[in-house]
Amino acid sequence: QVQLVESGGGLVQAGGSLRLSCAASGSIFSIQAMGWYRQAPGKQRELVAAITTGGSTNYVDSVKGRFTISRVNAKNTVYLQMNSLKPEDTAVYYCRSETFGYWGQGTQVTVSS
Repeated sequence: QVQLVESGGGLVQAGGSLRLSCAASGSIFSIQAMGWYRQAPGKQRELVAAITTGGSTNYVDSVKGRFTISRVNAKNTVYLQMNSLKPEDTAVYYCRSETFGYWGQGTQVTVSS
């Protein structure tokens, strides 16, 4: 079983930056594709960014050019660097193992206008 623990959320003003981290347990992190999702109040959870085992990435259109997903396999960690944050980015952000389907507990990101 894989355990995922997110950190790095918080309150930031519009235009600011945050970096989310997702630490995975176990020794099989390097073979997992990973994703960051978010869910705003009253909305469905959506995929924000994903990264394959080889480092290929994809993003939802609304964050392209502002967010960057990356991974450090030696640290069993995937990151989401979020720049130029907007109030509409406010949500709970979740890390997910795309390979095995495990979810983290989520971390709140709030962007004030």
